[in-house]
Amino acid sequence: MEFLLNITPSPVLSAVLWIVLVITALYFARPTAHQLLLSLGDSLHRVFRTGSVSITGAEKGLAARNREVLLAAGREAKERIVEREFDRINETVRKDLANFSALHRNLSESISRIEDDHQSAVDVPPDPPGWVNAVEAVAAIDSKDNRVGVGNVLADIHKSLVKDHKEAMSAYSEASGKRHATLRKMRPEWRLIQQTLGKIGKNVDSLLGRSVTIDRHMQEYESIVQGEDRAVSILSSSSLVYFFVSALVMAVAVGGATINFSLIARPMAEMVGGTSLIGEFRTADIAALVIILVEISMGLFLMESLRITRLFPVIGALPDNTRVRMIWITFTILFLLASVEAGLAYMREVLLHDELATSALLRGSLDVAATSEYMWITTAAQMGMGFILPFALTFVAIPLETFVHSLRTVVGLAAIGLLRLLSLLFRLLGNGARHLGRLLTHIYDLPLFIPLWWAARDVATNENDLTEARL
Repeated sequence: MEFLLNITPSPVLSAVLWIVLVITALYFARPTAHQLLLSLGDSLHRVFRTGSVSITGAEKGLAARNREVLLAAGREAKERIVEREFDRINETVRKDLANFSALHRNLSESISRIEDDHQSAVDVPPDPPGWVNAVEAVAAIDSKDNRVGVGNVLADIHKSLVKDHKEAMSAYSEASGKRHATLRKMRPEWRLIQQTLGKIGKNVDSLLGRSVTIDRHMQEYESIVQGEDRAVSILSSSSLVYFFVSALVMAVAVGGATINFSLIARPMAEMVGGTSLIGEFRTADIAALVIILVEISMGLFLMESLRITRLFPVIGALPDNTRVRMIWITFTILFLLASVEAGLAYMREVLLHDELATSALLRGSLDVAATSEYMWITTAAQMGMGFILPFALTFVAIPLETFVHSLRTVVGLAAIGLLRLLSLLFRLLGNGARHLGRLLTHIYDLPLFIPLWWAARDVATNENDLTEARL
């Protein structure tokens, strides 16, 4: 700087001279500098624009891929639901309606028996008694004929009438009793028919309800197969809901695994040594963690063998005999591990009680017997937790499957959102680069305002002269 200001005797004159030289150089280099700045801005604009277009294409491809994955997952899930509904209908038909011919035969036999009993219970009027003819014969006798003992005859008729009336009433009562007994025998048949028809009605109603459900699922399945936007939107929302719900359940399972780890970590230190290390971790902690992971693995294999989950298609494709053997093997291993954990929980309580007793003896306290009196409660509770938690962790396979399947959709949606954000950012950077190039040209012209003003004045003067010359 001193050298630059000492080219003349006066530093001010040197500075003015340098300013004039720099402004002159900038003025003569102005077209080239403007072209350079504008070309640089346009180049950056094209680069960022190309990057934005590439990212947009990648985003569209990822969206199409995510759409295919979502539709495939939804189609598979809907196929499983429809298959389950058809299995239920098949079971209902096989169990309840397969013996429809036997039910029809029973109904026909019951109806035939009811008809026979009804015919036998018809009220048949009794035959007219024999004294009616005698009354007609007496009525035909001439009243003037006193030779016949009409009074005696009438008395005999009265006696016969009373006797026949009693016999007729007795016979009618007996017949009515038989008819009522027959009608009482019809009651169980009517009840049997009513129960059979009610059972058939319930089965038919169940089939109709399931058919309506299957129709709804089939409509949704058709919309998924056709790839409708509404189906994709519903599947996306469902995947997000399943993702967060399964994540919450897995967080609860992690809490259970942590409790399980705390139950067995301390007694494992007595078994494998509390001071031994594998790297930076204690061997007892690693052994307890391995036991828990093996239990979770056995639970996964058990759920796969039961075909509740489908994380491993190889297990689901095994023959039924092999799959049943695998169920028993995994359940046996899980049961043994749960029993081992119960024993370790008991050992933990014993160690804790020994430590409390030792510390109490060192303090000279006599409360050890009082504390040991209720030790069986905590011991039983810890043993129960150690035995139940491995079986509870078995069901982690269900939310894990849901989490894995929904994670693909969630990651795809997050990646699509990130690519859209990058595309917007690149587009903004490209437009900003173009405007920045123009802004730099104006900033470049800022120190040159005097020569630019003078040049603009000369141009205006020349234009006025030309105008006057033309006039």
